[in-house]
Amino acid sequence: MGSMPSIRIGIVTVSDRASRGEYQDLGGPAIRQVLTEILSNPWEAVTRLIPDERPLIEATLAELCDREGCCLVVKTGGTGPARRDVTPEATEAVCEKLLDGFGEQMRAVSLKFVPTAILSRQIAGIRGKSLIVNLPGKPSAIRDCLLAVFPAIPYCVALIEGPYLTTNEAIVKAFRPKTN
Repeated sequence: MGSMPSIRIGIVTVSDRASRGEYQDLGGPAIRQVLTEILSNPWEAVTRLIPDERPLIEATLAELCDREGCCLVVKTGGTGPARRDVTPEATEAVCEKLLDGFGEQMRAVSLKFVPTAILSRQIAGIRGKSLIVNLPGKPSAIRDCLLAVFPAIPYCVALIEGPYLTTNEAIVKAFRPKTN
């Protein structure tokens, strides 16, 4: 029996307090839960819980993309306007291309619930054959945002030569343009 090629997905929580054990990381488990509902193919989570330190965020993203071979890295935390919120800067530093549409769509969805969504600096970008997506910190917002952008993720991963991701269509239908 041939083994399925393992699809690896990085899940990163950026939080000073959770990384020190002062409170439980709710973001990482929320991402894993939503991805488990969305994806229909087997996959493996590669999880990290780190403080809001830009060099560490950059090193962690590079490691998950380059060494761990994650086709997708989903991150929560550090996207606000506070001084310690440096996740977007770290993401931008390690990506070759930014995909502004992810942030636009996530803010559009979040604005239906809270006016402070305009303060969120979620971005997404490409590093090599990996897609990095920054989500907000609140578990309910993580779910709303991931469901909002996921229809485009399998096609994006295919375009950057990653694995073929399949979804549970009752939750999210992956959009793939028709080919002639």
